[in-house]
Amino acid sequence: MKTTNQLFSAIAMMLLLLSVQFTFSQEQPQSPEYVTMTTMHWSMDNDDFTMDDWKAVEKEFMDKVTMKNEYVMAAGFYLHNISADNSELIYVQAYPNWNAIDLAAKKADELIEAGWPDKAKRDAFFKKQSAFYEVRHSDEIYGTMPFAKPLSIEATKDMIVHLRVSHFAYPEDGSEEEFMKTFKEYHENVTNKNEYIKAYYPMVHAYGSDKRQFVEATFLSSIDDINDMFEKDGELFKAHWSDEEAKKKMNEIGEKYFTGFHSDAVYSVVPELRK
Repeated sequence: MKTTNQLFSAIAMMLLLLSVQFTFSQEQPQSPEYVTMTTMHWSMDNDDFTMDDWKAVEKEFMDKVTMKNEYVMAAGFYLHNISADNSELIYVQAYPNWNAIDLAAKKADELIEAGWPDKAKRDAFFKKQSAFYEVRHSDEIYGTMPFAKPLSIEATKDMIVHLRVSHFAYPEDGSEEEFMKTFKEYHENVTNKNEYIKAYYPMVHAYGSDKRQFVEATFLSSIDDINDMFEKDGELFKAHWSDEEAKKKMNEIGEKYFTGFHSDAVYSVVPELRK
């Protein structure tokens, strides 16, 4: 049985089909257009590992490099909580445009040289940093979508991110008017009114392993709020689409663009390591 959240997959699919360039209104001039997600893995051979040491190393890098990089709008680490691989952690960075991804990398090189001018100390720092991770990692780039719900509160140690990855279908009878109208209506009457959802960021594949991917990152105050969030979504959906015929039409729109597959994972926010 498909959930109401799957409606967003329908809308994202149409954005891909019609090659819509995501833009933001004047009320959201600072919204990023692209997000990179790097999935890394803890090194199981690091016998000296402590979470405090890891945070201290990454905090030093963030203070000297990421925080000073004007091309990176936001950044943060997300640790495995409930996912298929307990060794994984995800590092996310947000950019104002596509060119900024390349410019940010070049700027980082400059800031690294300035932050550790002594080569011996620089090499020692990065050797210590790299010891926390395995060599393998994967990278994805996503395009952001309109109607996000930005985080308006400070992140806490209990805050989590519910990450849902869905797969698009490819209907021939879709239209831009249909998905934009429906997406906006759902956002205004469900997501934006759900008090358990502290932030919501929908994204679509831009560059990476699977063009079918539609990613929804939902921030919650704690893991205890997951079930409450879904229940509230259902209540708000039924309240707005109270007519049975309206409910049926909404579900049909969602099913038209969605394959039925999705995966869910939960990650913990690291408040000390955020830009």
